Amino acid sequence: MIRTRAQESRAAIERLYITMRHLFNRGSYKPMGVSGEGLIQALMVLSPEIYGKLTDPEKIELDGLLYVMDRLPKGIEECRFVRLISREGYETSHLTPIVPPRRKRNCYRLDEQIMYVEMTRGRSDIYDILTHLTFLYIESRKIQQNSTDPKGKISSNWKMLEEYVKKEKLGEELEVESAAAYLSHIMGRTYEETVLAVQKFAESSNSNSLFSIIYHLGKLAMEESLQGLDREISFSATLRERVGHHVYGELWANRIKEALVERKLINRPIHIISANLHSVLTTIYSHQALGLGTFEEVEQVATDISIKAKNNQGKKILAYAEKHGFVDLPDESGTNIGAQLIDTAQMDYETLIPGVFLPKAKAKRPVFVVMDYAFGEQAYECFDELLKPYSKAGKKYPLDVVSTSIMGKAGILHGGKGDLMVPTAHVFEGTADNYPFRNELKKSDFKGYGLGVYQGTMITVLGTSLQNRDILTYFMESSWKAVGLEMEGAHYQKAIQSASKIRSNIRSNIKLLYAYYASDNPLETGSTLASGALGMDGVRPTYLITYKILEKLFTK
Repeated sequence: MIRTRAQESRAAIERLYITMRHLFNRGSYKPMGVSGEGLIQALMVLSPEIYGKLTDPEKIELDGLLYVMDRLPKGIEECRFVRLISREGYETSHLTPIVPPRRKRNCYRLDEQIMYVEMTRGRSDIYDILTHLTFLYIESRKIQQNSTDPKGKISSNWKMLEEYVKKEKLGEELEVESAAAYLSHIMGRTYEETVLAVQKFAESSNSNSLFSIIYHLGKLAMEESLQGLDREISFSATLRERVGHHVYGELWANRIKEALVERKLINRPIHIISANLHSVLTTIYSHQALGLGTFEEVEQVATDISIKAKNNQGKKILAYAEKHGFVDLPDESGTNIGAQLIDTAQMDYETLIPGVFLPKAKAKRPVFVVMDYAFGEQAYECFDELLKPYSKAGKKYPLDVVSTSIMGKAGILHGGKGDLMVPTAHVFEGTADNYPFRNELKKSDFKGYGLGVYQGTMITVLGTSLQNRDILTYFMESSWKAVGLEMEGAHYQKAIQSASKIRSNIRSNIKLLYAYYASDNPLETGSTLASGALGMDGVRPTYLITYKILEKLFTK
């Protein structure tokens, strides 16, 4: 029987995760050794869209490289040893943490050879970083091959690149165009492509220059091949002990519940919203503080704040919010998920947003618990702990959770960036776990705002960086009729159904509101996550979903 490309790709994803789990439990591996080669071959078979020209034997993938470097600690390409650790006390040391802008985590450069990377978001985060590192090692092998002849002799292009990198390190002025010409041969790309990539890397706040990254990736590959200086990835014993035991999720959830108890809010109706931390704050309090009367006015204020054209409005809204029920709870647990409380009883107005009235009795007014985006399996860990009753001094405090609302970013299979997806079910990729549910939000709620809206099944994937065209086309065109892919939906729903229907920790008729906005279309060339962020195009979908969640919760 001949397997389809989609079947081969799904088998490759399964091999990747089985291999990663085995290596994690083992404690260490050499990425260019036998074990690492298994990961490399599986990733090559899969050929994810986000990694572009990964399978090309000569060409370096530039957009994928920038995407990865923005999510890894600066300087990791220079390190022979990468060690993934739990939160183990390094934050109290003299070491300066390195925090990647697109994946908030503390990383520590011990010396020229070793990089420690804190992993506190669970297995999904570990698998994600291992996939990115595997991509780097594949590219480093190409750099080595492009810089040496079949007998292993170093090319003049490599020697010139080495000279340029030395000058750059000393702070000497470079002839960038000449350096780019040599670099283009080593990367197998045109001069035009190379110059454009050099500019993109120069604009990144996180990565070193493209010259330095290519040089050090190639240097380590050459030293490993010619001198036997192996690279290694390892996992600390503490990390292996803690993963899967909700250590950080419990700390995170207990801080929120402690704050609810301290402020005597624990017995009030509670609405949980997973979203970014500015949209709920701005939507509610721009109406309260500035008297805004329509969604369009809220959107305009949000746009002005985003581009800092009228930043005083943002400060005015926050100052007002802090006096009228808003409590900020920055993360202290290691989850990297900030949280907020909003006590509507402290608001001056009876309307939450225009036309949406709150209960007149302040004792019955709801409390919002707003949490930032979780990452993959972390969504289950945090929600599972948050929905449990809180115990203190021998007393148990159950939460009266009325609703859970999830606004997320997702890859869309129809339409483009900024369009909306309204799920009717979450299907967990690679498992038999399917979660149909009644979504209070409907496609019709979002009509008339100039955005594409698609309703149907959402695929919860094991990793966004592992999706390819064949798998996504299968999900879209088969009877699954998927409209998008994301990483958290099934995990949230697993926790909610467990808490409401099995453990009876929360009411069984809890309201569910899910909607996603498209951060990318992985089926369109040039529209994957590696093509860049949404920017200002994300304001309308983000605030529209937030507005509709608040509208739907309190409109009978």
